[in-house]
Amino acid sequence: MRLSIRNQLEGTILSVARGEAMAAVKTRLASGQDLTAAITRESADELELIAGQPVTMLVKATDVALATGTVGDVSIRNQLPGRITSLTAGAAMTTLKVAVDGGGALTAVVTNDAVNDLDLTEGDEVLALVKATEVSVAID
Repeated sequence: MRLSIRNQLEGTILSVARGEAMAAVKTRLASGQDLTAAITRESADELELIAGQPVTMLVKATDVALATGTVGDVSIRNQLPGRITSLTAGAAMTTLKVAVDGGGALTAVVTNDAVNDLDLTEGDEVLALVKATEVSVAID
């Protein structure tokens, strides 16, 4: 299967917390960072997700937000530090490549206004933020 989702991060499930309707799937990425997905319990059961299982975590580039400093109290659990390796500006949006600390990469697509307001340039350290509800889980 080929996907249009640019961010495909390999990892191993650390835990699956199943609730009545939703499940939280906590994964350790190859970079050593942790990434959590909030998916339906039905999906977790159908995929038979268990700790120790290899998975691919999927995140659309438009679901990645960037911060230039530490983030205070915020509900976003997925916070991956890294460094901008490239910026490609378009008419309204900019595509940024971020090398994640420990290895791996993310692509973020943000508005040009955000890039300008944050004064983002190649080499800047950033924190990539992704809500758990915006992460999908794939298995082979």
